[in-house]
Amino acid sequence: MPTIDTMTINDHKETTLNNPMSLNRRAFARLALTSAGACLAAPALYAQSSNKGLIRVVVPFASGGGTDVIGRSLVQAMAEELGQTMIIDNKPGAGTVIGSDFVAKAAPDGQTLLMTTSAVAINASLMPRLPYDTLADLPPVGRICHGPNVIVVRVDSKIQTLADLIKAAKADPGKLSYASSGNGSSVHLTAEFFKAKAGIRLLHIPYRGAGPAYTDLLGGQVDLLVGTAGGTHKFVQSGKMRALAVTSAARSSAYPGVPTVAESLPGFEANVWYGLFASKGTPAATIDRLNAALRKAAGSNNYKEAMEKEGLTVSVNSPTEMQAFMAQEVETWRKVVTTAGIKPD
Repeated sequence: MPTIDTMTINDHKETTLNNPMSLNRRAFARLALTSAGACLAAPALYAQSSNKGLIRVVVPFASGGGTDVIGRSLVQAMAEELGQTMIIDNKPGAGTVIGSDFVAKAAPDGQTLLMTTSAVAINASLMPRLPYDTLADLPPVGRICHGPNVIVVRVDSKIQTLADLIKAAKADPGKLSYASSGNGSSVHLTAEFFKAKAGIRLLHIPYRGAGPAYTDLLGGQVDLLVGTAGGTHKFVQSGKMRALAVTSAARSSAYPGVPTVAESLPGFEANVWYGLFASKGTPAATIDRLNAALRKAAGSNNYKEAMEKEGLTVSVNSPTEMQAFMAQEVETWRKVVTTAGIKPD
């Protein structure tokens, strides 16, 4: 299949000093305007001869992150199953809100889909004035897979273990900086949960997507990063990053020898999941057809093995099951946000 590389949008940093969870309104508006005008990237294209219409799969992150790793081979397999042309369109910005809103307001014909992470549920818990109703306006096609987040540093970092990180952070509160793929993302809240559990202060540097965050970690602009298992795996495997801990309850086979956060901080667990969503009003029959294609594409042994190598577990569910799961996730993260006193600015 021919592939057209997506464009990477220029890096964007927002440094939040007093409240790392704070989402500045001006930054939000600037992200919205910038993304709306500039985020139409040249998409990855999976062509099939068909007159059924093109399906646009919006990924609300910059290219090069974990969602791209999850999505590209899956979308190609789904295109073959559906007999339709499918493209991936990276629309980063505003903590995934730009891309999610685009899909929520798209025509209800099943030809504009959202491939995103648990950030979609987190945003519903964190942001009271979203331009869409998460549970009502983004009907789920189904979950794709789930796995841990990973705390990583550069391979040449003096921080060798999670204990080293906690010790250094306590010795000089707020000095160490950590990168995430954006305000309100699953990795952001995972890091905030870790900070609260460890009783430490870290400076949050949010990016518009994982790709720019990885680049700045490797370039020495930040001290550490919390990323998805799929996104950080290739860097750990190639020896460019060192994984300090995974955030799942059990160790990951994709990260041999890497402990869990819970081994240092009992009771800690924070996973990330990936899912596919449609636009409000999309007919149930269309969603069921997409779910069937998703099941077949994600259920192949090749895809399962590829995900396992990335530290992820394929876990496709039905649209009805995913709707109930989403409601539970929104409530779970709302409790985290409330307990930590996190409020968008």
